Amino acid sequence: MPFGFYIIMAAQFFSALADNALLIVAISALREMHAPAAYEPLLKTFFTVSYVALAAFVGAFADSMPKWRVMFISNAIKIIGCAMMFFSVHPLVAYAVVGLGAAAYSPAKYGILTEYLPHRLLVIANGWIEGLTVGAIILGVVIGGTLIQPGVAYHLLDLDFPYIDTGINTVGEMALCFVAGFYILASVFNLYIPDTGVDHKVLHKNPWYLIREFNHCLVLLWRDRLGQISLAVTTLFWGAGATLQFIVIKWAEVSLHLDLSKSSMLQGVVAVGVAMGAVAAARAITLRKSVRVIPLGIAMGIIVLVMNFVHHMWLAVPLLIIIGALSGYFVVPMNALLQHRGHILMGAGHSIAVQNFNENLSILIMTGFYYVMVKANLSIYWVITLFGVFVSGSMLLVKRKHEANQREHDDVIHLDDHATH
Repeated sequence: MPFGFYIIMAAQFFSALADNALLIVAISALREMHAPAAYEPLLKTFFTVSYVALAAFVGAFADSMPKWRVMFISNAIKIIGCAMMFFSVHPLVAYAVVGLGAAAYSPAKYGILTEYLPHRLLVIANGWIEGLTVGAIILGVVIGGTLIQPGVAYHLLDLDFPYIDTGINTVGEMALCFVAGFYILASVFNLYIPDTGVDHKVLHKNPWYLIREFNHCLVLLWRDRLGQISLAVTTLFWGAGATLQFIVIKWAEVSLHLDLSKSSMLQGVVAVGVAMGAVAAARAITLRKSVRVIPLGIAMGIIVLVMNFVHHMWLAVPLLIIIGALSGYFVVPMNALLQHRGHILMGAGHSIAVQNFNENLSILIMTGFYYVMVKANLSIYWVITLFGVFVSGSMLLVKRKHEANQREHDDVIHLDDHATH
């Protein structure tokens, strides 16, 4: 890999690290202000909604200038959101601003891969970025939790600088300063990301034009034979992954009799599995062979059903690692294929914006259905069963659609051959 790739990865790692540390700090802030418990999952909603609401604009924005500059501006928006929380703006509002920065950041961080690297390295690059993102999630949650622990927090607050009054007097303020430091570090790496030399489109100032253009790109990608398959897989994966986070916590409480803090750690076990699968896929799967991993999505849904019969930690940990590994192994090649098709059809930023729109809409819908099932007091074992069947059934439909596309393509070639004779 060229050296510039590792600069991109460093920038992505520290930005994602800060995002996840800030989530824990924001939850702590809500609890300090005695906000209703229902506000905590709303942080995820407020963060995600920008991806859906602004999808028509962030892709065009990402394609209008060098990607390093887009990433720098996006990190600046995240720092503003962090500062808003520091100055006592409601955490939901402040975290929504951070989500705005993340929505603008995403098309640039993925789009630059297709501009900077040859197609043959895209699967490897996606393995890197998914693996590092998972690592940033785990480490970010750990750092966020450590910063708000009284023993650590008050020790850090006791540190004095001669002749300097920092104005930092609370645990929350101190934690936010550390998070802002990670965003600033990511911004520094942004400045050293190489310019790819790709021509950029002038950003249209008419919002209706951008909406029509986004709708055109959305339809174009869903109609493309390979684009629709990869988009369907990644859309399902992210919706299912977000829902699985909540399912694992509830399942661990009911089936393994763990408290919230310990059941939350099992999310990290799934994340480790995702990272392992991502690394394995990066080494073993080429872009040309990417569609061959679709059956693993069917297998993942079936293996999720095994959770209903597991009541011991020594079985739970390897099961969750396997589920995570299958997820990482099949989503990384699909992600690379989607980026490749999107780059060819419409440009990197636009294609990633379409991808983000679909994936985050899937997150909002699937977590919404989970909320409805929980509200209806449905047993977690029924929830797991419905979830596993839905994932396997959906992936089976995707597999059959891909096979139908292949047959149609072969028929067209066959007809063309007859026409030439």
